[in-house]
Amino acid sequence: MEGLYDVIHRRRDVRAEFTGEAVDPEVLDRILAAAHAAPSVGLSQPWDFVIVRSDTVRKAFHEHVRTERDVFAATLSGEAAARFARIKIDGVLEAGLSIVVTYDPARGGPAVLGRHAIADAGLYSVCLAIQNLWLSATAEGLGVGWVSFYREEFLGELLGIPAGIRPVAWLCVGPVSHLETVPDLERHGWRRRRPVSEAIHEDRWNG
Repeated sequence: MEGLYDVIHRRRDVRAEFTGEAVDPEVLDRILAAAHAAPSVGLSQPWDFVIVRSDTVRKAFHEHVRTERDVFAATLSGEAAARFARIKIDGVLEAGLSIVVTYDPARGGPAVLGRHAIADAGLYSVCLAIQNLWLSATAEGLGVGWVSFYREEFLGELLGIPAGIRPVAWLCVGPVSHLETVPDLERHGWRRRRPVSEAIHEDRWNG
């Protein structure tokens, strides 16, 4: 039990600490199996995993990410712009490989048990698979970095993802030199964590 809590609190969104070493195939199989073991609405298992090793594909995606970083940077000014300039947002070229996790809303249909009232329940299921992958990778001594500076249409075309299937996450995965004890955005002064006590409400929302 202590091991589980340790992994949860050690997990980090990795950017600069990837060593570039390859991911052991047996370890990759284990973390993908852990991701695939996640719970899903209606047992739909609406995820797929695209393993990206190609330098050509990664470089093309990295250029797109750089462009989107510039788009976001242009919305900032003053101290916020200065803080953001210090933050590394991806490890696409440095990580051993990347895994793109997708969502197929048609999987398990047309009647997905448990999704009739909450359309996003399938998307939540994909996020649970991602969390399983992330925690198991951390337990295996790997780092994971979720890159979100991209347009879904670009990534879908880059990877040949069929129409109607959404790319949810580009995950950089690989051995790391270390995991930071303090998350990057805290270290760089972008945001501070709020205590869990502020997130807990009893019976009704109490402000």
